[in-house]
Amino acid sequence: MNEQLRRAPSPDLLPRFAAIVGDRYAITDPAALEPYLIEGRGIYRGRSSMLLRPGSVAEVQAILKLANETKTPLVPQGGNTGLVGGQIPFDGELILSLTRLDKVREVDAASNTMTCEAGVVLAKAQDAATAVDRLFPLSLGAEGSCTIGGNLSTNAGGTGAVAYGIARDLVMGIEVVLADGRIMNLLSKLKKNNTGYDLRHIFVGAEGTLGIITAAVVKLFPRPRAVETAFIGVPSPAAAVKLLNQAQARVGGTVTSFELIVRDVIEFALKHAHGARDPLATRHPWYVLMEVSSQHSDGLRDSVEQLLADASAEGLVRDATIAASLDQAKAFWHLRHVLPEAQKPEGGSIKADVSVPVASVPQFLEEAAAAAEAIVAGCRPVPFGHLGDGNVHFNVSQPIGADSAQFLARWGEINDAVNKIVLKYNGSISAEHGIGKLKRDSLPKVKDPVALELMRGLKRMLDPNGILNPGKVL
Repeated sequence: MNEQLRRAPSPDLLPRFAAIVGDRYAITDPAALEPYLIEGRGIYRGRSSMLLRPGSVAEVQAILKLANETKTPLVPQGGNTGLVGGQIPFDGELILSLTRLDKVREVDAASNTMTCEAGVVLAKAQDAATAVDRLFPLSLGAEGSCTIGGNLSTNAGGTGAVAYGIARDLVMGIEVVLADGRIMNLLSKLKKNNTGYDLRHIFVGAEGTLGIITAAVVKLFPRPRAVETAFIGVPSPAAAVKLLNQAQARVGGTVTSFELIVRDVIEFALKHAHGARDPLATRHPWYVLMEVSSQHSDGLRDSVEQLLADASAEGLVRDATIAASLDQAKAFWHLRHVLPEAQKPEGGSIKADVSVPVASVPQFLEEAAAAAEAIVAGCRPVPFGHLGDGNVHFNVSQPIGADSAQFLARWGEINDAVNKIVLKYNGSISAEHGIGKLKRDSLPKVKDPVALELMRGLKRMLDPNGILNPGKVL
């Protein structure tokens, strides 16, 4: 039987799935389905006959039991902000949307934990923490629409990872519905729980291929009493790395964000993004957006000013401005967050979400740019990203006036060349976006074969009928 036809459920099954959630939450209208079938960059378009929106864990459980019994594949979806196609039903699978599981079950300020259901939007989780004078530090450009379940399933990173870690570092416990409908409840607040294998991390970053995360206990932190945000012109990535090391060693607080941005992509933002303004009076080849936080309300600004003055004397900083207000700090971050969108009017963009050791970022950037330009003359590398943790979004825009389709046809060629350089520096071909479909075929080329064998073994054990997000990751 044709593989695509096998993955699409038979029409007689659809009423049985709809009965679990009720007709109101079983979406079949093509126009209503359309937004769930396209990912944000427009690279992938899927197809499905039904989207299910369960309103409880019991309904998720019932859906998975029926899907497992009937061998009906499902594609879980949160806010549909993924960038590697992991949330798209390519072959007619049912879509399992977790957005109605949107309750913050508990905020425990004394324990510095919060229990959220999978459909809680990240910004809502941040606000719930703020309401009790705590910080949930996961922060992404898509935080107004991405969900906690999606963040954990893709092991999201974001701008705060340099200080607080990525999603995996922020989760203390999870609730997961397995492929056969069993519920695994590991919603623990404990920092110390030495009772055998730590199973929560099997599901974090698995992109819904091993089970469906329905809730999680996440870590909270004390809210900073002072925050300073600086936009800094630097001569090179090497200078930015030195500035990072000095900031982490000397500033009177914690470096909570440290973003590196090339000038060319700033130009894109100033040209195409509404509300984007150049923070500095003169142009520089590279920029750093640095945020420093402290639990002490006094002295942080003086500390940052001294750091920048000393770095300027060493030639590491050419110009800098420290936000004088919250609105100015938001303007700095707005400029950073619009960079992905600002590339679209420039035509085709080939993207690589990679990480290398921080010290290797300058060499990587130089070699990767040379490799891309050798493949497509006149292409425009516009890298930016989270220098503090070595995560670079190495994006390459098409040559001016080139045919977009012809340029995008070189995606695999350019990414293979970039990946070789990543591996040279013992890096990762996926830093925070996951594997999904986009990088599935690249994974066997870079993953330790024993590790890959164990991953496949886990998939067979936990999802023997292959109903959970088929064709993704493995």
